[in-house]
Amino acid sequence: MSNWLKNASSLLHPLMALAAGLAVGAVAILLVGESVINTYAEMWKGAFGSFYYLTNTLARAIPILLIGVGLSLAFRAGFFNLGAEGQMVLGGITAALTALYLPGPGWLRLIAALVAGILAGGVWGAIAGWLDDRFKINLIISTLLMNYMATYFASYLVSSPFKDTTGSAALPQTPMIEPSAWLPKLFPGSSLHAGIFLAVAAAILIHLLVKYSVFGYEVNMIGRNPLFASYGGVRRGPMMLAGLFISGGLAGLAGSVEVLGMQYRYLDGALITPNYAWTGLMAALIAGSNPIGAALASLLLAALQTGAMGVERNTEVPLEIASVIQAAIVLFVSAKFGLALFKRRKERKANGSAV
Repeated sequence: MSNWLKNASSLLHPLMALAAGLAVGAVAILLVGESVINTYAEMWKGAFGSFYYLTNTLARAIPILLIGVGLSLAFRAGFFNLGAEGQMVLGGITAALTALYLPGPGWLRLIAALVAGILAGGVWGAIAGWLDDRFKINLIISTLLMNYMATYFASYLVSSPFKDTTGSAALPQTPMIEPSAWLPKLFPGSSLHAGIFLAVAAAILIHLLVKYSVFGYEVNMIGRNPLFASYGGVRRGPMMLAGLFISGGLAGLAGSVEVLGMQYRYLDGALITPNYAWTGLMAALIAGSNPIGAALASLLLAALQTGAMGVERNTEVPLEIASVIQAAIVLFVSAKFGLALFKRRKERKANGSAV
């Protein structure tokens, strides 16, 4: 019973942040001159109002969920991976090139492309961890800067050596992947593909890993008290490499499933424009680095984005209302961490003066 109450209380702050975000969104809607109730009703319809809209929301949530779950693991260990965008891009371009040029049947190329995407994103994340452990390069700075390296490198690949020159548009993109190597659609006429099963499986596996494994115990220990973890024999360097490899690997998988299940080629900028990486970051923050919570938060944020498209179609409220609500939610969630940090510093000063 106490565990149930503890889990329920942990949901209280995210729910309060959601309510505050919707309240801020209501103010923005009133400033535009529209009805709050009608606008939110249209948002609900645009996200869940029909089977078609529901599948669109679920498809939108797949990359956000994978990135959010991966970041929740890294954040739980105290490793602030802000490089999910670059890891996703490298995973996407690697998956596309593997599916295009690896010989063999379509099912083999599909599996190999997914594995290659995971490895590309994971290695890119682990490199940032190695730089921190070996040369003390700040992880936040290195992962942010490595985003640019990855995106510009992928842009070069599809603009020169692997560019599709058969089309008339001459866009920076790879050739089309053969249909035999695509992730299958689950329903005719729907954008929802089999990547949803990979995303749900990843969330469950990371949850079980964190909650029931020795590795998960060490992740929690080093995230809550690094000095005590070091005293207990937990080595920060290997933990950082493992945590960032898993986090980056899931971001790479997010890029892979988008390429293999939605775009069927790597198109320059197509993974960056929807802001999947930063939305996944929001999901991890909202959930307090809980993998299952991050999955649910990813669905919520995807629903806000797809619902906002319905709002823009049927009202005078612009699409950016979703960004306003998301920003307000993250602001109120971040206030919790800021307050905890302030209290901790205050306690340290009090203890120091007492001594």
